[in-house]
Amino acid sequence: MNPIYEIYRTVTVRPARRGDAEAVRAIRNHAIEQSTALWTQSPQTPAEGAAWLASHLERGSAFVAEAAGEVAGFAVYGPWRELDGYRHTVEDSVYVREGRHGLGIGSTLMAALIDAAREAGHHVVIADIEAGNTASIRLHERFGFHHVGTVPEVGTKFGRWLDLTIMRLPLT
Repeated sequence: MNPIYEIYRTVTVRPARRGDAEAVRAIRNHAIEQSTALWTQSPQTPAEGAAWLASHLERGSAFVAEAAGEVAGFAVYGPWRELDGYRHTVEDSVYVREGRHGLGIGSTLMAALIDAAREAGHHVVIADIEAGNTASIRLHERFGFHHVGTVPEVGTKFGRWLDLTIMRLPLT
């Protein structure tokens, strides 16, 4: 057995706390700096990271995965659009710490996030995913999300245009 898998066999998902802000920010900043998962090139400052997480904590929509004594990933859901007509639709985000992919952490987080969104009375979860992020697309497909469209060249990062794949999961 792969020794790293042995270390991460036990993953616990719990509601995030204010004290998780720095660990969550580090995971987000890695994604900002190294991937096209987040369409910005500006890393979060500690204050920005704390404020971002606080908005999710107020809604009860932030979770972390702990494995081997560390925050190995996080998941949040939040408003998909700000207008009140969209109030029953949320967008998900699931991120796993670098070097911890492929160990079931993302799946564990996704399951908890979907359950929480359903229990909160939301109707639909939307996933907006960079079209080349096949790992995220496969994760969402495993949980029953369906591809509803791809919008070409709506974002840019690292000097290239990015396509947005939109996926949908009905909760009711």
